[in-house]
Amino acid sequence: MPPMLLEAVPLWLAQTNAWIVSASGAGGECLVVDVPPAPDAVVSRVRHHGMRPVAVLATHGHVDHVGGIPTFARSSHPPLPVHIHDEDRHMLLDPVGTGDALGEALAREGLDLRPPELVHALDDGQRVSGAGLTLTAMHTPGHTPGSSCFLLEADGEPPVLFSGDHLFRGSIGRTDLPGGSFEQLMASMAERILPLQDPVRVLPGHGHPTTIGRERRTNPFLLKLQERRRTGVRPP
Repeated sequence: MPPMLLEAVPLWLAQTNAWIVSASGAGGECLVVDVPPAPDAVVSRVRHHGMRPVAVLATHGHVDHVGGIPTFARSSHPPLPVHIHDEDRHMLLDPVGTGDALGEALAREGLDLRPPELVHALDDGQRVSGAGLTLTAMHTPGHTPGSSCFLLEADGEPPVLFSGDHLFRGSIGRTDLPGGSFEQLMASMAERILPLQDPVRVLPGHGHPTTIGRERRTNPFLLKLQERRRTGVRPP
C-alpha cells in the first residue's frame, strides 16, 4: 500500500496551511483540513495528485482558515460536506461580517461566499471518516470558542494532530481577538494536548510541523504550564 499523503499548501495573507491528507496517496480520495481564501490553489493541488476530495474540516472559523471553503466545497459534485464546531459556525456562514480587517480583505477577493450547502456540527470526540481515514475532533477553545484539533490515527503511521491555531512550533495561538481567551487556551492545552504521546506529529495552521515531544521540551508556553502543574499551581 502506498504511504499516506500529508501535504501543506500555505496560502493567502497569513500563509495559512491547507492540509491535504489521503490514506492511499495520489489517485485516491482525500480529506482537506482548512481552506484559506485561495481555493483555486487547493483545487489545483488536489487535481495535481489526481485525487477526489470527500470532505472538508475546519479547525476554527477565522477568515484565513475558512474563507475559501464555500468555493472549494462547491467545486465538487455533489458539494462537499463541511465540518466545524458549532461555536464557530457563524464565522463560516458570514466570513466577511465576522472577520474584522481580514474580512474586509476577503470581500475584495471576489470569491463566492455563499454558505456551503452541507455544514455539519463537529462536537468534541466526534469522528469524521472518509478517504480511508478517521479523524477525531478535540475541542480546544481559547483561540476561538470553537477551535478544534483533529487527531488522526492510522495503522502503520505515527499519530498526527492537525492543531490549527492552537499549537505551533515554539508558540501557541493568539488570544487577543474576539472570543479568544488565554485562560481557556491553556486549560485546553493542559487537558487535551499535554496527555498526548511524544511521537505525535503536529501539523499546525501556520508554519512548520513539529511533535508533541519537541513542544513539551522546548515550547516556552508548555514549559511554563508543566511547571505550574508540577508545583500544584492551576493553569492561569
